[in-house]
Amino acid sequence: MKPLLITMGDACGIGPETIAKLFRTDAARGCVVLGDVGVMRRAARLTGGLLPVAGIERAADARQLPPHCLAVLQAQGLPADLLDAPLGRVDARAGAAAARCIEQAVSLVRAGEAAGIVTAPIHKEALAAAGVDFPGHTEMLQALAAEAGQAPPPVRMMLANDELRTVLVTIHVALRRAIEGVSYDAVLQTIRIAHAAAARWGQPNPRIAVAGLNPHAGEGGLFGDEEIRIIAPAIAAARAEGINASGPYAPDTVFMRARHAPPAHPGEFDIVVAMTHDHGLIPVKYLGVEQGVNVTLGLPFVRTSPDHGTAFDIAGTGRADASSLAAALRMARRLAGVSDGSARR
Repeated sequence: MKPLLITMGDACGIGPETIAKLFRTDAARGCVVLGDVGVMRRAARLTGGLLPVAGIERAADARQLPPHCLAVLQAQGLPADLLDAPLGRVDARAGAAAARCIEQAVSLVRAGEAAGIVTAPIHKEALAAAGVDFPGHTEMLQALAAEAGQAPPPVRMMLANDELRTVLVTIHVALRRAIEGVSYDAVLQTIRIAHAAAARWGQPNPRIAVAGLNPHAGEGGLFGDEEIRIIAPAIAAARAEGINASGPYAPDTVFMRARHAPPAHPGEFDIVVAMTHDHGLIPVKYLGVEQGVNVTLGLPFVRTSPDHGTAFDIAGTGRADASSLAAALRMARRLAGVSDGSARR
């Protein structure tokens, strides 16, 4: 069975520590870390020691290792002095290393050597300091997924936990630009991507609620007319294609209606499409980042990540919580159709 790849993330943040904690449990069975052996050995020490870390040459070599052994596929082209980058600080060396790990993970999964990718957190300032021309994981993965000579595939960010799933029309841009990016085509494409992705986790006909952009979803045009001109026509087009989409709904209430917390509160919807980054992510994160998962929809491979950042304030203390990383791994297994390998132990 092909392994899942976990990229190391920013070496100065908590990503390596959460990975080390994960490998102390059965949750990491069948996984390989793509990163730096030295950084991961430091993370093992910071999180309590007594965790074997083994460098491997191919992802498949992890099958030969004993349980709870942290298998590290050494990424190529990392800064030689990466371990000198101070924990808890923005550093170009860590940004460059994080980018190299992402690039090589995509190469491996597209070559058929891995079942999917789970990415530990990166830092956008560190990427920029390293000269990486992408604001985050989503945009980089989209570019790397492009076929030679072809345009990158359309992708969307979904943040999910056990109670709520939100898919975004616009992501890492200034709010003014995000509003300008809410177009008929963008909204319709987002609904289509969300609908198609839901089939991969077992919902072939998901109930998709589309949130408005303006207060009270525009109140019939009193507070803005994007709902009338753009969003409602896109929903109508999606429904004409057989997609179970509805709205636009007021953004301040639709997430409460969609929240699935049975038996007291079964959700009315399976997915909420939100127009902007914070509209969609604040409700999910409020429910608890420890169980949140970021999924990139529309890629030709599975990619998930935890719902938190590099947490520089606690990097190096060993206090990082691996719950969100474990949730991201569970989601990746579900989407990729792979088990945790427990049957062969």
